[in-house]
Order: sequence, then structure tokens, then C-alpha cells
Amino acid sequence: MIRSLTVSSIPSNVPEDSQDVLIVGGGVIGLCCGWYLSKAGYKVTILDRDPTRKSACSDENAGMVVPSHFIPLAAPGVISQGLKWMLNPKSPFYMRPRLDPALWSWCWKFFRHANVRHVENSKHILSTISLESRRLFLELADELNFNLETCGLMMLCQTEAGLEEEAEVASMAAEVGVQAEVCNAGRVRELDPEVRMDVVGGVWFEQDCHLDPLEFMEELRRGIREREGTFLDDEAKDFIRQGNQLTAVETAKGERLKADWFVLAGGAWTPEMTHQLGLRLPMQGGKGYSLTLKNPTELPRLCSLLKETRVAVTPMGEKLRVGGTMEICGTDLSVSHKRVQGIIESFCRFFSAFKESDFEGIEPWSGLRPCTPDGLPCIGPIPGMQNATVATGHAMLGLSIGPVTGKLVTDLITQGKPELEVALLKLAPERFG
Repeated sequence: MIRSLTVSSIPSNVPEDSQDVLIVGGGVIGLCCGWYLSKAGYKVTILDRDPTRKSACSDENAGMVVPSHFIPLAAPGVISQGLKWMLNPKSPFYMRPRLDPALWSWCWKFFRHANVRHVENSKHILSTISLESRRLFLELADELNFNLETCGLMMLCQTEAGLEEEAEVASMAAEVGVQAEVCNAGRVRELDPEVRMDVVGGVWFEQDCHLDPLEFMEELRRGIREREGTFLDDEAKDFIRQGNQLTAVETAKGERLKADWFVLAGGAWTPEMTHQLGLRLPMQGGKGYSLTLKNPTELPRLCSLLKETRVAVTPMGEKLRVGGTMEICGTDLSVSHKRVQGIIESFCRFFSAFKESDFEGIEPWSGLRPCTPDGLPCIGPIPGMQNATVATGHAMLGLSIGPVTGKLVTDLITQGKPELEVALLKLAPERFG
């Protein structure tokens, strides 16, 4: 059982002729890896397939740092609930049926993991790396110029049945060192008095935080550039290898980029890359949407999740972001306006001061979360390759555990192995066979 995490220290005296690292992927995982590797003295280049960031999962997500999310996506009850939601075009979940062997293989693996034993085997790992990532966020907020709100998250419930379910999660939280308080409606109003909420109660996870993800990522980019890191707008197409060494990446523009170390952090597109290196990652894109109110009628103090409808609500400065849904859809980024409408309707039911018309004219954002069938990320060396590491599959936790992922990847490259070996065995990218 894992109770604490100490990532091995990074040398501060790396020589000037230190090795080059090419990171494929410019989302939050790639940037966190780039930040910690550049701090360790490596010469970092980040290759980003989408310089416009229109298909990026990180930029306009809910911006939550959530140690409270220690239960993996594959959990008991998820499948039966998902099947019910499939019948509702405005529900928070949808899986587009298609003749794709990879999709059905993913579904079978998900089914096999959605049980109590898997939750028991995973909750300590997820809570450990999440709490360590929170600690790293506090450090980063001091080092970089971004605002981190540490007032917690409220899981809001409109039904007594929903509150009972979340009270059970609160009991589990105590087992893994995550603070949780079950609140009645009065206590919810006490913690967030400036907004009107139609709820019976909620669970307050005091250690959770929130931030503006775009602001955070811009500061990471700035910090990497200050350490002489380079950003290239191009797409990885082919990988050149010699034996067990990866020597270069050929891009869509015809460039050949050489490096000593390679990190594949391409989110939902990572399996296309690892397949060339002999690693099959079972992964599906899980599409989510968000809408941002620039002048909201009311501004909550806490970020929140709406239990019954799985909608996320996050204050970001003077703005308010509302998002949700999980559409298993491959790499399709098209917008389902019915599901966006479902998000809006759900939000207005919980926050009575708002009207659906408040969202008129707001263009919805969509992004793809990289989802593995067991709900855990893939972090570790690519089998058979001495100088290539993968960091992907974080689903809805990419931002939340981005910093600890960056530290673990840096530790692997710098030290050969991290002190958290047990967790990395559980997160090994070859674990699916």
C-alpha cells in the first residue's frame, strides 16, 4: 500500500553539453515534462502538431487540481449508468458505435476493469500521485506567475441518493489521506455564500484547487523558453530507430529531428506514434465541451462538480467556465449541440440565478481526453527502446497530475528509475499486453 511519494532529486549541476530531449506534444503533459527536464539542465525541444491549439485538450478545460479524484474511470456502476445515458441525447455520456476493432477491444478491457478490486488496487496510487502533484502546484505557483486557488472543490448534490453516494466516497477518501467533509445545504451556503444553489448538500474536498489552464500553460511555455527551450509547429510522422535506440523523428514538413531522448506525450494521438515503435496502447478519445461566461451573473468562490449531471463549474478570475460530457469518439472533435445544451440546462438547474439565454453567442470548445480502459495513465519507458518514454492516458486528470508526471518522466531520464517504482509498475504502458 502506497502512502507517501518522494520523487528522487534532480541534479542541479548538469553540464552545459547536456543531452537533447525531444518532446512530442505541446499540451499540459508535454509542457510539464519540458519544464522539469529544462530545470534539470536538458536541452528541450517541444514539437506541437497543432499550433492553433484548436484540437488541444488542455487549454479550455475545467482547470481543476483534484486529489478527490482517486477513483479510476473504470469503476463499478459506470457501465450500467453509461448504458442508461446512451438513450438520452443530452446526457453526460455517449459512445458512438462504429465498426472499429480497437474500440470494441477497448470496451472489453474497460468492462474487465470496472470492478471493486480494480478500484481498491488503484485508489492509493491515484491519491498518492494526485497529492504529490498538488504539492508541486504550490511550488510552481511560487516559481511561475499564475494564480492557484486553494479553497477546495464542492461536489454538489440535488438528491438525497446522490448525497449518500458521495458520502461513501468521502469515507473512502479518509483511507487514502484525502480530506472530505459531508455538508448539508446550510453548510454549502456557508462555504460559498455569494451564489444561489438548488442543492440538498454536497461534499467539500478541501485540498482540491483550481486555476486558469491557459494561463498556467503560457507560464510553463515562458519558463521553458527562458531556459533556452525550443518550440516547433509541426507533426511527427515517422520514427527512425537503430536497434533499441530511437535516433530521430521525421515531421510532416519533411524535417528530421534528432535527439538523445524522446518523450511521446501526444494525448489522444499518442497510440498512432507508439504503434510505429511496437507498442499498442488501447486508448480512446473522450470528448468534452466547455463554455466560458465572461460576465457571469454570480461568481462562485469554489469550483464544483454537479453530481447528478457530471457538469464542472470553475471560476477563473472574473470568468466562469462550465463544462462536461464524456463522448467516446476516437479523434472526432465535432460539436454535439444537443449535449452542449444538456450542459447548459444542468448548470441552470443547480445555479438558479442563471438562464439558458446567458449562454447565447458563446462558442463551445471541444477537446479530447486520452482515455485508457483501466482509467489510469501510461507513464514509463517504451518496451525495447532505451531512450523513449511515453506519458499519456490521463483522461480527465491531465492538468491535475501534469506536474507529477513531468517529475516522474524527468526522474526516469535523469536517474534511470524513480523512487516510486511500485506506482510506475502499475502505470507501465505495456501493462495491457
